[in-house]
Amino acid sequence: MRKWIRESEEMYLETILRLQQRKAGVRSVDVAEELGYVKSSVSRGVNLLKKKGYILIDGETGAITFTEEGRKRAENVYGRHRVLTAALMKLGAEQRLAEENACRIEHVVSEEMMEIFRKFVEE
Repeated sequence: MRKWIRESEEMYLETILRLQQRKAGVRSVDVAEELGYVKSSVSRGVNLLKKKGYILIDGETGAITFTEEGRKRAENVYGRHRVLTAALMKLGAEQRLAEENACRIEHVVSEEMMEIFRKFVEE
């Protein structure tokens, strides 16, 4: 899979998960607002997630829910984000800076390197 496709997918999944933690009935428009993207781009992205079997969209309300596979993938991405943020803060970064950089790193870091970050955070 091309890097930008994976990164975009992961960003949408993580955003949906984080929004669902704050409110019920997350819709594409909420994702667009959260990410600062135009609604048409998010609509395409969300429909691709649906096509891949990661999410379901209620036909009446537009509410997005995860499939089991989609939830696992979203939680994995968000878990990497949290570990990377904690590691960067442990290295001395302020939270805002750590969050911003974790958001970029989480999509490209290898699983082997993630394990090193996890151990570092646990020390």
